[in-house]
Amino acid sequence: MSHTDWYRALSPQEQRRVARIRLASITKTGSQFEQLLLLGGTQFLMGLANENPEFRYFMHELTEETHHIQMFQEFTNRVAPEVHGAPTWLVKAFPLVGSLGSLWPSFFFQIILAGEEPIDHIQKSIMRGGGIHPLTDRIMQIHLAEEARHIGFAHAWLRHHAPRMSRFNRLALGLTTPVVMRIGFWSIVVPSRQDATLLGIPRNVLRETYSMRNPDFRRLLAESCADVRSLADANGMRTRLTLWSWRLTGTDGRLSRYRNEPSRAAA
Repeated sequence: MSHTDWYRALSPQEQRRVARIRLASITKTGSQFEQLLLLGGTQFLMGLANENPEFRYFMHELTEETHHIQMFQEFTNRVAPEVHGAPTWLVKAFPLVGSLGSLWPSFFFQIILAGEEPIDHIQKSIMRGGGIHPLTDRIMQIHLAEEARHIGFAHAWLRHHAPRMSRFNRLALGLTTPVVMRIGFWSIVVPSRQDATLLGIPRNVLRETYSMRNPDFRRLLAESCADVRSLADANGMRTRLTLWSWRLTGTDGRLSRYRNEPSRAAA
């Protein structure tokens, strides 16, 4: 958005206002996604048998997520408490999505990655580029360090359980994962209707900036899904029967050679 003629035409004071609200909007959405993880995570834990080591690790993860929620919410309260965050329809669907923690754990872990991988990719790119501001940089440092364990656990859980998944489950995950990845990316990167109004972004600027017709936007979506594509390949979820879903949603592209590979290194 900062590269648009609309933003450049704003006064320096108005540019700072837009940047402040945009950062708070993304942070609020991150807080809402973490709360979704708690909803589904507790459902998942209640289905585990005693002495299952997954309980202790995932419970530790949920504890860290509560700290993230508090950190994100405090930032939102101090910077721009008027922001809305994720789209209303998505927030209202959270209770239903949370129930997948017990009803369909493998899909829930893919949803976890849909909420964590895009923002993780964006934050890493920002920090590799020198950061934004001492406060936001410190928040991202904390979040990236702890989120690396959470993403790693989701990857490890799916790899560990994939060999025992039915063919139907693998097929269903291969078709639905790109859909939830696009929804997760869109909810984080694109301002909700309420926040777009608050920011004062003209409709034509929204359409041009956050559109699959924009090559930069399309490339960012594909790059943020690179690790999930590699995971899906390893787990037998990207086949000739499911590749059309990845291509249709714009989540197809190069595979990462290793997790967290910088986009510039993908050659």
